[in-house]
Amino acid sequence: MDLVRPAPPYIASYSDALRRGWSPDNTRDAAAAEELQMIVQDATQFLESLTDTDAKGPPVRLPDGSVVPRLPGFRLWMWDGEFCGSIGFRWQVGTSELPAYCLGHIGYAVVPWKRRRGYATRALGLMLPMARERGLAHVDLSTDPENIPSQRVILANGGVFQGRFHKTAHYAGAEGFLYRIYL
Repeated sequence: MDLVRPAPPYIASYSDALRRGWSPDNTRDAAAAEELQMIVQDATQFLESLTDTDAKGPPVRLPDGSVVPRLPGFRLWMWDGEFCGSIGFRWQVGTSELPAYCLGHIGYAVVPWKRRRGYATRALGLMLPMARERGLAHVDLSTDPENIPSQRVILANGGVFQGRFHKTAHYAGAEGFLYRIYL
């Protein structure tokens, strides 16, 4: 499995995963349908929107419907001959800190039919040098307390448990686990 920049040769496989019920955003149920609609309307523009290192795109809609400023970031796709999952990286320029509404620097999701193959662990490992290139001293990642597979992925990449926290009201104040990977 390798990470690839979203591009036309991969879009059919990505779209198929969305149609099969997978979503790149585990905090918003509507994300898959929204992305399919964007692909149908203008696939080229959709692909370009996945890389926004200058945060020029529109504000981001959170699970509670509120909108917040976009952070610089990009998304890459996991690929093993077909689409396997997605990993995204976001940051603030000049600091390793994130605004309270952002639950972590890196988020990832593997399609259910490709899980338990080490793809998320490898993808996170491949993303860390990219974070280091942005000058970050560390990356923070959060998981739900019951998401043991994600916790294992983070730990396998050097994650250090920082503690339990309550997410902001944007995420209904749910409990989360915070991990940090020092770069």
